[in-house]
Amino acid sequence: MPQYMLSVHHSPDAMPPGPEDMQKVFEQVDVFNAKVQAAGAWVFAGGLESPEIATVVNATGSDVVVTDGPFGETKEHLGGFWVIEAADLDAALEWARQGSAACAGPVEVRPFQGDTEELNAG
Repeated sequence: MPQYMLSVHHSPDAMPPGPEDMQKVFEQVDVFNAKVQAAGAWVFAGGLESPEIATVVNATGSDVVVTDGPFGETKEHLGGFWVIEAADLDAALEWARQGSAACAGPVEVRPFQGDTEELNAG
């Protein structure tokens, strides 16, 4: 079955939710996670720390370069993700709709490489 990554993106321009709203989001995401698991679509999920504490390792040259901070110089960043199994893109989009509602933010849907042949053959 094809696997999809459902990515939750955050923008530093957005006002951070207050403690009560954040607690509500945590609870909604817990309910959504349980639903995905019960449906057998769950592969893996996780929330990420702020990109300011990221470290980039670049070993493409003769020396290994280690840099503190995020790789991309963008405003938006990946806040968390789900990896799910879904029969097709429409099913993945429905999971993303529910995930977006639960986490109160946009969710990007992308199939994993190799799964696109199966999607195109269907």
